Amino acid sequence: QVQLVESGGGVVQPGGSLRLSCAASGFTFTNYGMSWYRQAPGKERELVAAISAGGSTNIADSMKGRFTISRDNAKNTVSLQMNSLKPEDTAVYYCKAESRNGIWRYWGQGTQVTVSS
Repeated sequence: QVQLVESGGGVVQPGGSLRLSCAASGFTFTNYGMSWYRQAPGKERELVAAISAGGSTNIADSMKGRFTISRDNAKNTVSLQMNSLKPEDTAVYYCKAESRNGIWRYWGQGTQVTVSS
């Protein structure tokens, strides 16, 4: 059974930091690219950051310099380090796994991040 379980969300003040983690199970983690998406109320889900099976990373332009994505293949986890958070970063953050051939895609249940003073 495939599972993606996000953790680390919460409430933080502007300028603060959070680290999200996604624990994966039920598939061969090293064969999958991993990514983080987010969805704010009333908005479409958008890509935040991605890391390929080989470790190449891609960060959305509005988050470059603030967010970092990493993966630990030994622990089957992917993390998103978020610094200098802004109120507009408030959203539900989702973890996604996609196989190298693009056929298989899995989503986590999401974790809420709220940036507010």
